[in-house]
Amino acid sequence: MEKARILMAEDEKAQRDLLEGFLKKEGFRVKAVSNGKQALEQINADLFDLVLLDYKMPELNGLQTLREIRKQCPDLPVVMMTAYGTVETAVASMKEGALDYLTKPIDLDELLLMIQKVLERSTLIKENKELKARLQERFTFQNIIYSSPQMVEVMGLVARVAPSQATVLIRGESGTGKELIANAIHFASTRSDKPFIKVSCAAIPETLLESELFGHEKGAFTGAIQKRIGRFEEAHGGTIFLDEIGELTASTQVKLLRILQEKEFQRLGSNLSLKTDVRIIAATHRNLEEAMKQGLFREDLYYRLNVISILLPPLRERKEDIPILIDHFLKKYSEVNQKKIDDLSKEARALLMRYSYPGNIRELENLIERAVVLCRGNMITTQDLPFHLREETSEKQWESPGKGKTLPESLEEIERDLIIRALHQHQGIQTRAAESLGISERVLRYKMKKYGIRQSSSGV
Repeated sequence: MEKARILMAEDEKAQRDLLEGFLKKEGFRVKAVSNGKQALEQINADLFDLVLLDYKMPELNGLQTLREIRKQCPDLPVVMMTAYGTVETAVASMKEGALDYLTKPIDLDELLLMIQKVLERSTLIKENKELKARLQERFTFQNIIYSSPQMVEVMGLVARVAPSQATVLIRGESGTGKELIANAIHFASTRSDKPFIKVSCAAIPETLLESELFGHEKGAFTGAIQKRIGRFEEAHGGTIFLDEIGELTASTQVKLLRILQEKEFQRLGSNLSLKTDVRIIAATHRNLEEAMKQGLFREDLYYRLNVISILLPPLRERKEDIPILIDHFLKKYSEVNQKKIDDLSKEARALLMRYSYPGNIRELENLIERAVVLCRGNMITTQDLPFHLREETSEKQWESPGKGKTLPESLEEIERDLIIRALHQHQGIQTRAAESLGISERVLRYKMKKYGIRQSSSGV
């Protein structure tokens, strides 16, 4: 298999020669240049799979070069290299379209790991292109805002599943975007020109849910003064989205199972079986396995629904998505409210990055909408954010240290635990772990050696 072609722009000759030699030894095809202008010339003349870009260069700096690359090659992956590894540098690079960044001196093992991850992610993004093209007429794919590796993987699965006829179960906490994923699957499917019917199983009273889904005949129950077709008949030939499937009653579960097995159902009050051609997409935030153990959800129905399972990660586990979601919602609600708000302050953005978001994307959207409405100037500050958010993020969620230990011993235990957690959260990438802890990478390595923390402690 042919190795990837990498373009590297680095003005320090010693560093450039070192990295070029290492990457060539690893089998990559490398073109090394000394400034941004030369990098742009190479991009115009040749094809590359990845760009390694120094942040501080003469004439044309890294950010300026990155902006030009984005204009010419929007999908070309770029990783920024910088000796000035501040939060501001990272945020600026990410906002301009960099996939990641490395802090000098470059750890060669970390560089190799990052290149592999970026190239894998790039492959998944290419697979998503076909899905995006098919969605443009009926559904705005851009409604699904993401950049994290977790969501790239999810959307790659969506792209593969959508053209099939398979039943799909979308799982995830409330507010993670399950309905958006259901939309994407339907409008990228062969049924996209057919009905797409949405039913919230939790929003309809139990006594009316069966009638809503399957319809009823006149006189089937008190108040049934005329015949009514149900949602499955309306969805014939298309897709039905059953949100909060875990709320179905036992009797409704039996009828849904029959549809999945035999493609037929009966209206309430009728003995006539009706055929239906409907693709089912279900969603839930509940633990269906636990519900089965408790006898609340049928095991046979679970396995019929769970042909393809798509798990949406909570926002706290894909924090790379937060900056672009903030910018998206800021633009949206500034326009809706006819206000000119340029950005968030560094402190407000940092506060939103640290928050845990129990309500996920829906909560972030509400926070930005509220901030836009309350903002008095052209910059959202921490004062425009709710007090409970400021209070929560200012508290440290320590675990109680062991009894009988001295204060220094307890502090060391807490520090070691936080380092292990940070390494695990960032897949062993020391640069990111150090940044999340607010320390330099050198200090992190010192403390890892001090506490005997091996890379395996991070779970990678």
